Amino acid sequence: MKFPKSYTLAEIASLVDCKYDGAQDHTITGINEIHVVENGDIVFVDHPKYYEKALNSAATTIIINKEVVPPAGKALIFSDDPFTTFNKITLHFSPKQVWHNGTDNKIDPSALIAPGVVLGHNIKIGARTVIHPNVTIYDNAIIGVDVEIHSNTVIGSHAFYYKKAEGQYTKMHSCGEVIIEDRVEIGAGCTVDKGVTGSTTIGEGTKIDNCVHIGHDTVIGKNCLVAAQVGIAGCVIMEDDITLWGQVGVRSDITIGKGAVVLAQSGISKGLGGGKTYFGSPVSESRDKLKEMANTRKIPGIIDDLRDIKKRLDES
Repeated sequence: MKFPKSYTLAEIASLVDCKYDGAQDHTITGINEIHVVENGDIVFVDHPKYYEKALNSAATTIIINKEVVPPAGKALIFSDDPFTTFNKITLHFSPKQVWHNGTDNKIDPSALIAPGVVLGHNIKIGARTVIHPNVTIYDNAIIGVDVEIHSNTVIGSHAFYYKKAEGQYTKMHSCGEVIIEDRVEIGAGCTVDKGVTGSTTIGEGTKIDNCVHIGHDTVIGKNCLVAAQVGIAGCVIMEDDITLWGQVGVRSDITIGKGAVVLAQSGISKGLGGGKTYFGSPVSESRDKLKEMANTRKIPGIIDDLRDIKKRLDES
């Protein structure tokens, strides 16, 4: 998320009542998660395992729970609870949703918005797009031209992102956006979560069936086909021309290569190369998985044969 204007390190540190290390006029232009940070962004880190990654990331300001020396050109904000401090900043610049149709929305006159559609704020809808009854679109959505979104779908719901501490879950405030490119069709009863601080993107020409879930910060490429009851976790990268058939489950933070096809009821637990067909849970190339299943079915017969051999040997 980019701020509406640049702020200084001293201003942001004052906002969250934290000490800092760096020039007072050090410039801060936005706030983002580690996988989407850019120069000028703030990121947070609260575990030693990830200190080095955060300190060496593109972010130029790091909220951290240990007093270390900042790398050259970077600044630190010290907090006992970086997660909460990060949340405080995002909530300041992107307050919680207020539900009434926004006057700041930009809707092309040729778009069709059916009765019962609820729109948040800062929404753009392109030419000839059709939004069917009872669709809900949260704040910060960009929807292209010739898009069709069917009834009861939710665009921009919050990320499923929580931190557990002292037996309770604390929610990370979602302030990102959803980008739906041209000629996308989304079926009925789907959910597309917004990015936590960045974008969830559905590429041009992609078609999505009914009852599909797409997690936060996931990027789906062009001309993909996603069948009913597919669940895609957050931070997944799907390249172009991918097909996921019904009830495929995809874990977070992996990449699926261009042109991959995943057959129904498969579980994707690791990144997949492009141009191949996959099946099973855990998934593997479909020919290998089908051979494995065929061989598995032979095991009872092999056991029976071994028992017969043993019996004959015992009788001889």
